[in-house]
Amino acid sequence: MRLWTYRRPFTVGGEDFLVRVETGIKGIRTLVLQGKTVIGQDQTDTLGAKADYRNHLIRIAGADGSALEVECGYVGWWTVGIAVRRNGVLMYESHPGRTLIWPLLNAKGPLSPEALQRLQQQQDRDREQWVRNKPSLIVDIALALLFFIVSKATGNLTTAALVGAAAGLAVVVVQRFVKVDLLGGLAVFGVFTLLLSAGFSLAFQDERMVQLKGTIIGTTIALIILGDAVFNRGRYFGARMARYILGVSVDPRRLAGGIAALGLTMAGLNLMATHWLSKDAWLIYTTFIDAPLAIGLTLLVFRFARQAP
Repeated sequence: MRLWTYRRPFTVGGEDFLVRVETGIKGIRTLVLQGKTVIGQDQTDTLGAKADYRNHLIRIAGADGSALEVECGYVGWWTVGIAVRRNGVLMYESHPGRTLIWPLLNAKGPLSPEALQRLQQQQDRDREQWVRNKPSLIVDIALALLFFIVSKATGNLTTAALVGAAAGLAVVVVQRFVKVDLLGGLAVFGVFTLLLSAGFSLAFQDERMVQLKGTIIGTTIALIILGDAVFNRGRYFGARMARYILGVSVDPRRLAGGIAALGLTMAGLNLMATHWLSKDAWLIYTTFIDAPLAIGLTLLVFRFARQAP
């Protein structure tokens, strides 16, 4: 699924070109067009076992026979830029003086051969880590969709909450008999959250209280993680969450503090959604909007928690 498209036009030797960068959930594709014709492309995955964080390089031939090379990469967290060379000579930069590189790598200049080797090794570790984490991610998404489907089928949020909690506990039981990590690095904490969720739904068999469950539980969890950051330097929750961050080293205390702030923010947004939206609108928000928004804010938390290279 495409999330955003960047367009970077440039002119070299009197010829007009357009670079179109299509970003999606799983990867990035860069196209070079002359008029409406695609004359070159490159693409990489950003998730999965084939994840690759290199810049895109597209080589094309100019009308005069010269060799043009278009390099495309990030110049920050939200913007991509291009650099165009003809026969190895820089002819155009969309962001003059800026380094084109994947943002989490935090490079300050051209990468040395040693740095490139370290980057490749890091990518290999990231792929292995993704393979380990993929089952738990699938479980998280499946439980969220189950809650949405049961809510729509029954029209009852309390029933959906209890079914979701039962399914989550079933996963905990299955985890005891399989070697694949279904619950991630916070398995014990996840069990606690599921039990709290089930108890909350049983105690308050009222749909509005089920809607507020995310705010109450989210606030409680955020305060617990904040306590770990303040009094334990993030050595418990911060250290465990750090294992899921690819390609960069983070400070556990800052990570725990950032995640706690994120939790409080999302709890507050859920409170406002519960107060101002209808039940159906809230259900759409909590299933399809809440998680992508949290992912976007989590990237900011990672940037805050990032250690100096």
